[in-house]
Amino acid sequence: MFGIAPDTPVTLADFYDGLHPEDREATAKAFAAATDPAQRTLYDVEYRTIGRADGMVRWVAAKGRGIFDEQGRCVRVAGTALEITARREAQDALRELNATLEARINAAIREREEAQDALRQSQKMEAMGQLTGGVAHDFNNLLTPIVGSLDMLQRKGIGSEREQRLIAGAAQSAERARTLVQRLLAFARRQPLQPVPVDVAALVKGMADLVASTTGPQIKVVVDAPTELPPAKADPNQLEMAILNLAVNARDAMPDGGTLRISASRESIRTAHPSGLPTGHYLRLSVADTGLGMDDETLAKAVEPFFSTKGIGKGTGLGLSMVHGLASQLGGALTITSRPGLGTNVDLWLPQSAVRAEDGRIPDDVPPTTASGTALLVDDEALVRMSTADMLSDLGYDVVEAESGEEAVRIVAAGRHIDLLVTDHLMPGLSGTDLIQRVQALRPEVPALLVSGYSEMEALDVSVPRLTKPYRKDELAACLRRIARSAN
Repeated sequence: MFGIAPDTPVTLADFYDGLHPEDREATAKAFAAATDPAQRTLYDVEYRTIGRADGMVRWVAAKGRGIFDEQGRCVRVAGTALEITARREAQDALRELNATLEARINAAIREREEAQDALRQSQKMEAMGQLTGGVAHDFNNLLTPIVGSLDMLQRKGIGSEREQRLIAGAAQSAERARTLVQRLLAFARRQPLQPVPVDVAALVKGMADLVASTTGPQIKVVVDAPTELPPAKADPNQLEMAILNLAVNARDAMPDGGTLRISASRESIRTAHPSGLPTGHYLRLSVADTGLGMDDETLAKAVEPFFSTKGIGKGTGLGLSMVHGLASQLGGALTITSRPGLGTNVDLWLPQSAVRAEDGRIPDDVPPTTASGTALLVDDEALVRMSTADMLSDLGYDVVEAESGEEAVRIVAAGRHIDLLVTDHLMPGLSGTDLIQRVQALRPEVPALLVSGYSEMEALDVSVPRLTKPYRKDELAACLRRIARSAN
């Protein structure tokens, strides 16, 4: 119990020297009271010893009584001493458990409430995304004939100067509506993307002048993007739009000027991360400002669609939600840190690409060519079909129209010669994807173009060229040129 070897002579001094310093006074006081003829108390004490040879700490429970002679002198103390180290450790553990039980229960309740809040928020955002995606698809169908018809009127110069100004104003409004719908689709994660390996450093540096002109002279734009960064998997056009959205938000948060820093770095996630991303390698694109910042309540709503701090008529509330949707659709994430008066930092996390950026470049459009032949146009929306038919006619095609996939199959099966199939994707009955498979089973040589208001990526064959509604004549022509070039 005292770490002293057997048969070693010991004294009372050795006993006291072997006691733990914190227990020495109480033990000595109890022993003195037991040996005092006037008190003769029961010697009942628990103390710690520190082994002389091994240095181990042990707990001992000692009980005894003094034995006194006829003159009242204490001649000895007789009793028992038991090692109770295991019992004391169990008691201490139980005491600590009881002391922390309430705190641990409260922590567990908070954790459960946070998980429930996160689940409710996720369910709310998913429901809003489904609703938004459906509405955006319908709006794209409405905008397609508007954008296409206005574009045709502008190209043909129809009307007087005043009428041309009215047409230009309508086209500008239609373009704003088109941008708004694109943001809705980005939030809903239903925008058609063309993810390729992207040199993020080159893209960011190439946008520096555009960002500076957008934010104005009061704001200093700093770009920090090392050239040796690996490529990210992203859609370069949508990524540029996301950076511009974040830059505009940062500008609006710095009404008196400040610094906007755009940086890019390679990050590896190996443990649990605030973004919720799985382990792996990512490119982190950061847009930080020195502006007004956001409090916790505002920050919690920042990525919700239509939530804006800019006031009525000064923002759509879709900038951050669009970037959030883009990141999620690409397999990345969006994280935001902000403090009132200290600015905001938005991090866009993009998965690292396993392919070199050079291999993912989108080829430039070839010069315009004169089209010819017969195009089979399929769309269940009469106005969309009429607008697209006019565009195809202007491009040199003879157009055969069908209002359903089933009708188109009958036309091809009847032996009608076609050189091109242009079809909507979402239609009652036979979808555009299924229609292309049916037609190409009959006529393998016929190229096809799939048109859609939004694209469920997992449901489509990535090898089929796609065009997003709404579109202008030149965008349709560019798609058809790429199809012609790939066929040759």
